Amino acid sequence: MKLPEDAAVQTPFDDEEDTPLARELAALNARRRALEGAVVELQDETRIITVSNQKGGVGKTTTAVNLAASLADLGARVLVIDLDPQGNASTALSIPHSADTPSVYDVLIDEFPMADIVQTSPESANLTCAPSTIHLAGAEIELVTQVAREHRLKTALEDYLEGLEEKPHFVIVDCPPSLGLLTINAFTAAHEVLIPIQCEYYALEGLSQLLGNVRMIQKHLNPVLHVSTILLTMYDGRTRLAQQVAEEVREHFAREVLETVIPRSVRVSEAPSFGQTVIAYDGQSAGAIAYREAAVEIIQRGTLNTAERAS
Repeated sequence: MKLPEDAAVQTPFDDEEDTPLARELAALNARRRALEGAVVELQDETRIITVSNQKGGVGKTTTAVNLAASLADLGARVLVIDLDPQGNASTALSIPHSADTPSVYDVLIDEFPMADIVQTSPESANLTCAPSTIHLAGAEIELVTQVAREHRLKTALEDYLEGLEEKPHFVIVDCPPSLGLLTINAFTAAHEVLIPIQCEYYALEGLSQLLGNVRMIQKHLNPVLHVSTILLTMYDGRTRLAQQVAEEVREHFAREVLETVIPRSVRVSEAPSFGQTVIAYDGQSAGAIAYREAAVEIIQRGTLNTAERAS
């Protein structure tokens, strides 16, 4: 049968712009454009943030290094202190950390100046790291007999910052998945705690113990410490469970939870095997976009808090 000349012929591709994949790609492109136009104002004051959650597998180190790289990409000077004996943060930033490398262990136990161990990441001149080595695994025991054992990182960091002409805008401390003396040193040295929470079952398990430790540090060692940021990680919007966890966390911690959520991402998982953050490995991927958005939000929240204190 011959069709009229003005008749529309429908093809299988007519609706491709309305598929879930097309909508997802369009949304990702819109987020990329928004990031390109994002304006951030970096503060002169150094923000010291410890990334902590004693529950393993929540994306703690991944969050620490990718936020650090995202902040550096925005023009911030960032120091990452790798306080985890596994040294994964050092690996992700391509920082040598063999057993004979001067490291955080030497700072904590032998009182090395931090300036002697800090290295610059090949990813960015703005991104530096105080590496961890395997020796740090024994530091928990060795610190027990040390004088001022809870303040050793704080003292070393203060001395290091005092000797710099250009201080970092951010110091990010990656903690081990425990609540021992290494984590206590991080809490004592920091101003803020960032808690990554996995959008999975048992997400809030152990969180009350972590918050209790923060309150204990506030009372006895560091009154300025506070939980400033909670970041939802490994989010899969296709599952009802992830949505429920996100809703529950936002209900309990409305002020602290970032709007940005970090999705499950193959690129984020692959990046460390290449000695890179996802920002360097694939900066246009969904995971990289999410971490860059989180970095913008953290800077903007800090600017807002500074303005509130000034008023």
